[in-house]
Amino acid sequence: MDKVRIDKWLWSVRIFKSRSMATDACKSSRVKINGEGIKASSAVVRGDLVDVKKNGFNLQYKVVELIDKRVSATLAEPCYENLTPQEELNKYKDWFVGKAKPEIRERGAGRPTKRERREIDRFKNRR
Repeated sequence: MDKVRIDKWLWSVRIFKSRSMATDACKSSRVKINGEGIKASSAVVRGDLVDVKKNGFNLQYKVVELIDKRVSATLAEPCYENLTPQEELNKYKDWFVGKAKPEIRERGAGRPTKRERREIDRFKNRR
């Protein structure tokens, strides 16, 4: 196999959750091969640089191996080299740090009553 469709490759190496999401990203110019805008049917070959804009992050990958079937993450990892700059990776960490964990309620306690809900709201507004 000498070349693979870019949308298929992005889906296969698990950069996108579904092939239709990869196709939509290509159509909306959020994916570039070697700095050029492409269509979803464009072919990718070994050694190409793929730029992906996803969820506000600019990711960059180098194609190492071509696959067209979706495989597990451990098998997909050697198929590309992550060239994303460190400051772009830190942007995710900076965004994620400080986010609170979801609230946990005791098992079997059920939904809060109206009175408990008001107390929770008052407590949260004080902070």
